[in-house]
Amino acid sequence: MGSSFKNILCLLLILFGLNSFSQKNQDEKLAEHYLEQKDYEKANVYLEKLYDKSPDQWFVNYYSGLVGAKDYNRAEKICKKQLKRNPQNTNLYILVAKLYKAQGDPKKETENYQKAVKEVVPINGPIQTLAHAFMEEGLYEYALEVYKKGRKQTPEYPYFYEIAEVYKRKGDLKAMINEYLDAINFRDSELYTAQNFLQSSLGYDDEEGGFKNPILKQELQKRIQQHPDKIVFSEFLIFIQKQQKDFDGAFVQSKSLDKRLKEDGRRLYELAKLCVSNERFETAQKCFQYVIDKGDQYGYYDISVIDLINCDYQYLTQKPDASTEELLALESKFIKAADKYKGSHLGNLLIANLANLQTYYLNKTNAAIALIEELISRPGIEAQLKAEFKIQLGDIYIIKSQIWDASLLYSQVEKDFKFEPIGQEAKFRNAKLSYYAADFKWAKTQADVLKGSTTKLIANDALDLSLIITDAIGVDTNAAPLARFSAADLLILQHKYTEAIAEMDSINKVFPTHTLGDDINFKKAEIFTRLGKYPEAEKMYKDILDFYPTELYGDDALFKLGELYEKKIKDIEKAKQTYQDVLTKYPGSIYVVEARKRFRKLRGDNLDNG
Repeated sequence: MGSSFKNILCLLLILFGLNSFSQKNQDEKLAEHYLEQKDYEKANVYLEKLYDKSPDQWFVNYYSGLVGAKDYNRAEKICKKQLKRNPQNTNLYILVAKLYKAQGDPKKETENYQKAVKEVVPINGPIQTLAHAFMEEGLYEYALEVYKKGRKQTPEYPYFYEIAEVYKRKGDLKAMINEYLDAINFRDSELYTAQNFLQSSLGYDDEEGGFKNPILKQELQKRIQQHPDKIVFSEFLIFIQKQQKDFDGAFVQSKSLDKRLKEDGRRLYELAKLCVSNERFETAQKCFQYVIDKGDQYGYYDISVIDLINCDYQYLTQKPDASTEELLALESKFIKAADKYKGSHLGNLLIANLANLQTYYLNKTNAAIALIEELISRPGIEAQLKAEFKIQLGDIYIIKSQIWDASLLYSQVEKDFKFEPIGQEAKFRNAKLSYYAADFKWAKTQADVLKGSTTKLIANDALDLSLIITDAIGVDTNAAPLARFSAADLLILQHKYTEAIAEMDSINKVFPTHTLGDDINFKKAEIFTRLGKYPEAEKMYKDILDFYPTELYGDDALFKLGELYEKKIKDIEKAKQTYQDVLTKYPGSIYVVEARKRFRKLRGDNLDNG
C-alpha cells in the first residue's frame, strides 16, 4: 500500500471522527437548547439518543425532559434502569415517587418513599445522600428515618448533628437542642462542637428561637438532674449563663461544681474576674469571698483577697452616693491588706488604689503622698513600677495645685523612659500641665509630637488635645475662652465638679461667640455621669449630636451615649442601636472597632468562648 493512499485513509478517518464529534456536539447543544426553552418534545428526541449512549451522564436531563413532557411511564422506566445499574442509589425512588405525586397517586408515592428508606445501605455515603435528597424535597420525617436507620446500624457514628439539622429545618427547636445534648452525653469531647453548632443554629436576637430561648437552659437543667455525674452538662450550663450574663446563676453552678469536684477555687476566681469586667461587682464580691472562705491553703486565696478589695474600690467609686463611712471602711481594708502583703507584688497592687481613694474621695492627699513616697524610696523597687508611682504622685500634686512639683516628676520619668510608652505618658502629662496653665502654644507643640506615639491611647489623647486648642483658638488669637475651659478641666481632675460647671457656664456668658459648645457639653456629660445624673448626661450628649454633629466630639458623644445606655441606664436596646449608629454615621471613627465589638456582645455573640 502506497504512502499516499495511507495518508488519504488517515485523513478520511480524521474527517469521519470530526464529523461524528461534530454531530454529537450538535445533539448536545440542541438537547440543552430545547430543554432550556421548555420544548420538551423536541428536547427528548436528542436526549433519548444521548441517554442511550451515556446513561449516567444524561439521566438527570432526560428525566427532566420526560417529566416536562408528562411522559411518566418512560421516566419511571429510566429510573428503574438506573437502579439496576446502581442499586445503592436509592434516592432514585424519590424521583419515582415524584412521578406518582404528579399523577395524583399518593399511595404509590408513599410506597416509593418507604422503599428508598428500606433499601438504603446503612453506611455513611448512601445514608447521607438519601437523607439530603429527602430534605431537598422538604420530606423531613423520611430524612429522620434514614438517619435513625444509620444510627442503629453504626452506633459508633450516631448522626447527632445531621439529625439536629433536620429538626432545625422542621422548626422543632426542642428536639434539635436535645440532639446536641445527646452528642455531649455520648462523648464529653463533643461539648465545644455542640456549643458552636447551637450558637450557629439558634442565633442571638430572636427571643423565642435565639440563644436566649429558655428551652436550652431548661433542657440542660433536666440533664443535670438526670445525670448528676456528667460534669460536662454543668459546664455547658455555666457557659450559657455567662453568655446570657446570668452571673448569679453561673455563681451557683460554679460553686456547686467546685464543691463536688473538690477544686481549688479557680473557676470561681475566673468568674469573679469576668463579673468585674462586666461591672457586676456584687456577684464578683461573692465569688472572691467564696474563694477566700475556702482557706489560705489554696493557691487563689491571696490574689482573691487583693482583687476583692480592688473590686470593692471599683464598686464604691462608681457609686454616685457612696457614703463617707463606706469609703473609710474600705480604706481600713486597704491598709490592713497592704500591711499584710507589704513589700510583695500583691502589696503593690493595692497601693495605687489606696492612694487614689485617699486623694480623690477622702481628702487625704498628704497620707497618699507619704504612701507613694515610701514605696518609691524602697530599695530594689523595679524601675518601671517606680516610674508608674512617680506619675501617680505627680497626679496627686496636681490635686494639691503643686503644678511644678508634678512637672518635675513627669520630666524625670520622661527622661528615664524616653522611647517607651510610660515615658510618652509622662510627656503627655507635662503637655496637659501646659494646657492647664494656659500655655497653649507649648502644649500644642508637645501634643503634635505625641500624635506619632506608638501607643494608640496616647496618640489619640494627644490628637484630641491638639485639636481642642486648634478649634478653640483657630484664626482668632483670643485664647481667653480656652483658658477658662482648661481651668475648668483642671477642676474636673481635682473632682471639684460644682466649680467646674460654674466655670464652663461662665464662658457662655462672657464669650457668647466662642466655639467650645461641643467641648463644654462633653465635659458636663462626663461630670453628670460621675454624679449619677444620667438624664442630664444623656441630654448633653444628645445636644452635641443635634447641634454639633460634625464637630470634634460628634463621634465621641455618640459612643459615650451608647456606653451610658449600656452601663448606667441599662437600656440594652438603646445601647445596641446607638453603637450601630456609630458604625453607620461615623464609619471613620476610632470608636468603630469597639462599637462593633460591644454591639455584637450585647446581641449575644460569643466573642471569646467564655
